[in-house]
Amino acid sequence: MSANPNSPNRQYTLERTRNIGIAAHIDAGKTTLTERILFYTGMIHKIGEVHDGAATTDWMEQERERGITITSAAVTTEWWQRNEDGVIKLFPELKQRINIIDTPGHVDFTAEVERSLRVLDGAIVVFCGVAGVQPQTETVWRQATKYHVPRIVFVNKMDRTGANFQNVFNEVKEKLGAHAARILIPIGAEDHLVGQIDVVNQKAIFYSDNDKFGSTYEVRDLDDDQKVVAEEAYAELVNAVADVDDELGEKILMEEAFTKADLKAAIRRATIANKLIPVAGGSAFKNKGVQYLLDAVVDYLPSPLDLPPAVGMDPDDHDRHIEVITSDNEKFVSLAFKLWADKFVGKLVFFRVYSGSIKKGDTVYNPRTRRSERVGRLIRIQSNEHKDVDVCYSGDIAAMVGIKNVTTGDTLAAEDHDVVLEPPTFPEPVISMAVEPKTKADQEKLALALGRLSEEDPTFMVKTDEETGQTIIAGMGELHLEIIVDRLKREFKVEANTGAPQIAYRETITKGALGDGKLVKQSGGRGQYGHVRIEMRPNEKGKGLTIENKVVGGEIPKEYINAVYKGVNESMTNGIIAGYPVIDVHVDILGGSYHDVDSNENAFTMAAIFAMKDGFKKAKPILLEPIMAVEVSTPDDYQGDVMGDLNRRRGQIQNMETKGRLAVIHANVPLKEMFGYSTDVRTISSGRASYSMTPSHFEQVPNNIVDQIVSERTGYSSRD
Repeated sequence: MSANPNSPNRQYTLERTRNIGIAAHIDAGKTTLTERILFYTGMIHKIGEVHDGAATTDWMEQERERGITITSAAVTTEWWQRNEDGVIKLFPELKQRINIIDTPGHVDFTAEVERSLRVLDGAIVVFCGVAGVQPQTETVWRQATKYHVPRIVFVNKMDRTGANFQNVFNEVKEKLGAHAARILIPIGAEDHLVGQIDVVNQKAIFYSDNDKFGSTYEVRDLDDDQKVVAEEAYAELVNAVADVDDELGEKILMEEAFTKADLKAAIRRATIANKLIPVAGGSAFKNKGVQYLLDAVVDYLPSPLDLPPAVGMDPDDHDRHIEVITSDNEKFVSLAFKLWADKFVGKLVFFRVYSGSIKKGDTVYNPRTRRSERVGRLIRIQSNEHKDVDVCYSGDIAAMVGIKNVTTGDTLAAEDHDVVLEPPTFPEPVISMAVEPKTKADQEKLALALGRLSEEDPTFMVKTDEETGQTIIAGMGELHLEIIVDRLKREFKVEANTGAPQIAYRETITKGALGDGKLVKQSGGRGQYGHVRIEMRPNEKGKGLTIENKVVGGEIPKEYINAVYKGVNESMTNGIIAGYPVIDVHVDILGGSYHDVDSNENAFTMAAIFAMKDGFKKAKPILLEPIMAVEVSTPDDYQGDVMGDLNRRRGQIQNMETKGRLAVIHANVPLKEMFGYSTDVRTISSGRASYSMTPSHFEQVPNNIVDQIVSERTGYSSRD
């Protein structure tokens, strides 16, 4: 087999491929940055603005109306580093392919970020030059760390009043614990932003304010003031890199000379190893700093070959790990990370190729379903435009048409290759509402549409309430469900009525208890007999349900133990306070009794359910509610009113900080109290405050509110 991992037919070698994501808090400027990248790389010839509803990657009607990104959009572009006097670049004049995924910043669409980061090799994390580190940025940062994604920070909006590059740089180090170093420092700020200092090359880059939108720039020598800043930053950069890169550290220790190319290579190694975060500053909207940021992406973010091979496992033996080598010559292995129902081509399966290649018409194997299916078409996506391709190679991100039995996170591989890659993980929905069709004729269309939407979105759940017969939809927040209902109407032409949003409460226990359950039925012919004794106790937070079998002496025959497990699991779906799912319980199965003739699996399942319900009653059950971490940025004048309003909502103020003329309030507030908050906070602050919230944890519901929740859910008081 060839040692060269590249197929002779591929247009761009693996070394010249970058798969990157652009991620950040809502409104930090991700989509605007993506738009500028597409313009400067020649993929589009007119810049579309988010506020005009004309951005390339915001192609859904709902995105254009709201000016936010809802679904991660994939685009492919090309870039080559120009040769410039006095400026060292690692890959000059070599055309590179950059696959970009622009991800949403709103917490309701966090699953889009999660699944995108799972398949990307690197990321640009965008920060607002005024607001700095915001809650959703912290979430994105944790997601990137979870998947070991190397990243570059871009401090955007340096043209805005109050922008401060150094403050944001310090926050990245302090709040995120990042080992960060400045590589491109903005020259000026606010109205005086003119360019960047290239720290490695000790040059000034000035971007022109002409009709070409900053696509022309000039490399100049530093003036005296810039020199002071650049030399201090250079010393800091060298020290930061030498701390984490042995090769450069050794040269400095041995007092050997090193070149700018040596330093760049060391920054590249440290960034790819997740030991260093290069930081650049500029303004995407004002077209200043994007080209040199692209040079940094090529210089410092990894190609698929720079990362360790993906590790899969044998579906029949989870302890057996299988390395998936990045090479076009190996067997085909890919991960389906997103499904999308396209109105023109039908079901699109977005996938990232980790190994091998795939041609149109090939058959792929899904180890989860144990089925093979034929690929009808292969498509390279440019936002919502489709370009047919014949072959996808290792490292490519594309979409396939024709695959039916697939869900998000499935591995798709060559027919004779049984391997499963780790799928992305997704949070549980926190909010639900009832939905029903306006007419009987829409009944079937609604079921079909909801099925399609839940296939696409792993954080969107559909279920039927057994008590009321209502269809319940659940998601990550008010906006998430609002978009779903909007899509039902526009894409699927289903008119639906919705009930008030419901909170995903949970129940748990606070002390240990014994439970005894018996099913005895005898009414002529064969009877039913099962008897189970259990002991339950509170489990660690987040541990869920754990079960231990402590049956001795054959009190319950082995063939019925699985039925007991099934009963224990089933009983956790409905608690006894208000019928909400029960979490964090440990159960020991102690024993029971059986009947030679009348015992069967169903009898033991029911007996286990009875034993659990008996235990719940004695174990002091409590109701838990989801708590949101809320951050409100408000002008000082409204700080008291905002805090008073949060207190009225049962909020607990965690801390406050001042950023320029803004007060930033951090609070933990129950989700139940946050409905309609966006309107209220605007009213309180005359439209000048903004807020964001992310799911934090579950906490006990105060007793005075339990009654209200129980009666809303069941029609009875908890004391009845």
